[in-house]
Amino acid sequence: LIIITAAAIGKQSIWIIVFLIAILGWAGTARVIRSQTLSLRERPFVEAARVAGASDTRIIFKHIAPNVLPLTTLYLTLGIPGVIITEAAISFLGLGDPSKVSWGMMLQWAFTTGNTYNPYWLFPPGLCITLMALAFYLIGRGMEEIINPRLREI
Repeated sequence: LIIITAAAIGKQSIWIIVFLIAILGWAGTARVIRSQTLSLRERPFVEAARVAGASDTRIIFKHIAPNVLPLTTLYLTLGIPGVIITEAAISFLGLGDPSKVSWGMMLQWAFTTGNTYNPYWLFPPGLCITLMALAFYLIGRGMEEIINPRLREI
């Protein structure tokens, strides 16, 4: 859907690509955060705060938000590798901004000039994409182990 929308717009800009990825990629994370929020709303500590007379604003900021924020940051760090790979794929297909250098654009230049058999044209951008995605994935996993007490080792 991102590729079709980028091709339909016609104007090639990195900001259009970023905008399309942001607009079309938020739904999955929003569903998970919404379900967690609805689950927390029915928990006993929220009901106790409501019975004690806490306002809705206080319940949101003191009880629900602190429990949803770690999940939000986790999904953010685990979603960034997908965004990086999506941008590289869009640039590789020629729908990115040709005036800006990106890893996908470097791979596209190597492909269009016929240098696909020379590893020194393909290895650096491919390795950078892989290492950047791996770094964000490992950061997300580390945060998950810190945030989720069931994953902590004794």
